[in-house]
Amino acid sequence: MTFSELNLLKNIQQSLIEEGYENPTPIQEQAIPIILEGTDLVGCAQTGTGKTAAFAIPIINTLHRIVGNTKRKLIRTLVVTPTRELAIQIDESFNTYGKYTNIRSMVIFGGVSQVPQVDQLKKGIDILIATPGRLLDLHKQGFIDLDHLHFLVLDEADQMLDMGFINDVKKIIKLTPDNRQTLLFSATMPIAIRELADTFLTKPKYVSVTPISSTAENVKQKVYFVGKEDKRKLLYHIIRNDKLDNILVFTRTKHGADNVVKALKKNGISAEAIHGDKSQNARQRVLEGFKNNEISVLVATDIAARGIDIESLPYVINFDLPNIPETYVHRIGRTGRAGNSGMAISFCAKDEKPYLQDIEKLIRLKVKIEDNHPYPYSLEEPNPDAKPDLRNKNKKDNASNSRKSDASKKNKKRWY
Repeated sequence: MTFSELNLLKNIQQSLIEEGYENPTPIQEQAIPIILEGTDLVGCAQTGTGKTAAFAIPIINTLHRIVGNTKRKLIRTLVVTPTRELAIQIDESFNTYGKYTNIRSMVIFGGVSQVPQVDQLKKGIDILIATPGRLLDLHKQGFIDLDHLHFLVLDEADQMLDMGFINDVKKIIKLTPDNRQTLLFSATMPIAIRELADTFLTKPKYVSVTPISSTAENVKQKVYFVGKEDKRKLLYHIIRNDKLDNILVFTRTKHGADNVVKALKKNGISAEAIHGDKSQNARQRVLEGFKNNEISVLVATDIAARGIDIESLPYVINFDLPNIPETYVHRIGRTGRAGNSGMAISFCAKDEKPYLQDIEKLIRLKVKIEDNHPYPYSLEEPNPDAKPDLRNKNKKDNASNSRKSDASKKNKKRWY
């Protein structure tokens, strides 16, 4: 299938041609016709599958027919998303696909002054992309009117659940008209998200692509067995020896991310961390610096990195293996996109071996072991079926008896 077969407006097709888009991705091919027919949708798709375009393109197509060239702007679409970074990226997508339309979009998020956002809202917009907290705050102040809404999009729903936004999301849904069209997208489908869909969506159609157990075919995977205390040395060794650049590194904790950055900077490598303790402005500066190749290594925790979309990312390094195998699939899915090749490198300490076994069981693949490095640890375990070496045993027994005999003589001298 090609985009021209989806009966999109010519000005939208023109923007897609200029972006080099010819064939829709699987999620786009399935979702776009459903959205165009006005049906509620639940989409299970990971970042990097073309999910944003899957809802942005049909929304623009529908709104352009409604809005046309009218000068009065009312909020017709609300996209709710968990992080500032993702909200900005979604807004960029709407601007790209709708550049030959009269549709106007904007982003609102917390952590910055609300004044510029309020000023822009007063001028009028068609599409609002928002994080939950700032959205509820500005609505309470009377700056946001959702009574004319056609589309409600809940993006990265499972992440909003993880970040504690689910109650805010329910409040937001209740502020919208009952006759809206609702689109829910999530990388995974935990029970709480299914219940949300059952409660607030009307006879939705379900589409799912890229099962969570699968990893991209064009991503090479390898694992280094390394002592926990040597991981930072190994990271530096690999970056320098293999001349790696533009690397996304995952750590389990915020503290761990900061320590990795500190070690890399000490060795002259430009690196920055992105995690929940960083301010919104700091996170955005770091992300922009990484995208512009001003920063070689971006170190992130899972929640901070979720939703970050970086084109042609060549390397993902799991500094810490995740204890949830599905998280591994999410992480390495950030490389090898859009037909590009990618490399996923994992460090595995002794106590992380069970995590690797769970990952390999999920992806049904043995990850290649890279043992040619200066910081290995032995994987050999005692063989319970091996026959004992009697000669060594006799030597040990004789040595032990000799020590006992010497001790006995000393004791006798001491007492007598």
